Amino acid sequence: MKITYTARNVNLKDNFKERVEKKLSKFDRIFTDKAAANVTVTLQKNNQTVELTIKDSGMIYRAESTCEEMNDAVDRVVDIVGGLIRKNKTRLEKRHKAANIDNFFENYTFTYDDIEQDVHEDSFEIARTKSIPVKPMSVEEAILQMNLLNHQFFMFQDADTDYISVVYKRKDGRYGLLVPDGED
Repeated sequence: MKITYTARNVNLKDNFKERVEKKLSKFDRIFTDKAAANVTVTLQKNNQTVELTIKDSGMIYRAESTCEEMNDAVDRVVDIVGGLIRKNKTRLEKRHKAANIDNFFENYTFTYDDIEQDVHEDSFEIARTKSIPVKPMSVEEAILQMNLLNHQFFMFQDADTDYISVVYKRKDGRYGLLVPDGED
């Protein structure tokens, strides 16, 4: 797995990079050799935020954690990604190295508590704009991708209709699908 580091307001030491590589090496059994990981470390006041994004075979796995120590945050994001993979194991077996995914879960314990995030809905200021590749996929694949990203919604091109659609997580735990009605 190729690992790219981004540091914001902090200098990354070699021992931190070695720790990240050691932690991510346990995923080598699951991901292909073409997998790419991006580790972003941001220092804000006394907190260290570590974001981990792994891209492989058209799937994206993402986790973020904020702790006082960056090593603790790395441990936590690796646990989060491992938990996402474990949670979606049966679906992922179809897409990844099916024989090796069982071996990964024999030795893995998931210990992640959900992180509550502050959401300020007072204004309509756009804080960030993202460009995303929209590729054809089934609704089930879109839901899987949304869950792997740990997002509340996911935009995709429906492989059956070729329309741009959105799946989202409802408050009752089920999923919703937004499709264009075709009327102008």
